[in-house]
Amino acid sequence: MNAPLVTVTPAGLFCERGGFYIDPWRPVDRALLTHAHSDHARAGMGSYLAAAPGLPLLRKRLGPEARVETLPYGERATLGGVRVSFHPAGHVLGSAQIRLEAGGEVWVVTGDFKRAADPTCAPFEIVRCHTLITEATFALPIYRWAPAAEVAREALAWWAEGQKAGRSSILFCYALGKAQRLLAELGPLPDGRPVLTHGAVEAVVACYREAGVALPPTQQVTAELGREALKGALVLAPPSADGSPWLRRFAPYESAFASGWMRLRGARRRRSVDRGFVLSDHADWPALFQTVRDSGAERVLATHGYADVFARALAEGGLDARPLETAFEGEADVA
Repeated sequence: MNAPLVTVTPAGLFCERGGFYIDPWRPVDRALLTHAHSDHARAGMGSYLAAAPGLPLLRKRLGPEARVETLPYGERATLGGVRVSFHPAGHVLGSAQIRLEAGGEVWVVTGDFKRAADPTCAPFEIVRCHTLITEATFALPIYRWAPAAEVAREALAWWAEGQKAGRSSILFCYALGKAQRLLAELGPLPDGRPVLTHGAVEAVVACYREAGVALPPTQQVTAELGREALKGALVLAPPSADGSPWLRRFAPYESAFASGWMRLRGARRRRSVDRGFVLSDHADWPALFQTVRDSGAERVLATHGYADVFARALAEGGLDARPLETAFEGEADVA
């Protein structure tokens, strides 16, 4: 067997033969990025290479001075002695799996990914490989997702109940990816009004619109927005807004949280919200196993989340599998 194409170092996942890191968590000369969430795309690198559809989000994350180059999905480049390409991960806009090929071996780093349909980003692509480095954020049998359209119907019904009761409906969701997916699934509100948004959400919505993603009308909540516009509104806000003075203007209101963690008993209570909607931008338990099978991988390295559980389950099925310790957070309050 050849030396591993990717190893874990104090700075992150390192491909020595290519001279680059993947989603490094400390400053390095050259970084390849899977997507723009803050636990994967950090400022301070010498240069960046990523999938082209994610450029607006990366510019927002890293700033205008960052040296960011991009490749279209599927196009190959040679870095050192390694052929590199980016392939859709289905996680958020511009998210990518990174395929590495050298010495007759193919490795794939999934980054965060999901197999479920999402109108706001390119669908997940199966990439065959010898070694798969995969996330395991929700690698427990309890985590199985219903269709997003079903979750959207539940959220609209909850909002309609709030309107009848004369209260606003605050839906907490991650500002990058989750909020835009929710908007696309909700569609235009039945009463013709826009969905109101926190400034952190609206800034990312603008990036999605810049990238050509069609989303229903939104309106950012500002100090100038009148009381009538707030009454009975559906509002998308990041979890960090919970308990902040910003929320007081919407009283009376109910709150909800949209996340895969809402599948877990007690998660809604710990979040101190009135309602939980189970919606994740990560692969669920069946999709994780399906992805390993589809990849044809002989070796699997699982990162973050329930990596130990997933690696053990794969090993019991006869695969060469083990957990890999990284600094990635999975479905956390990242924007």
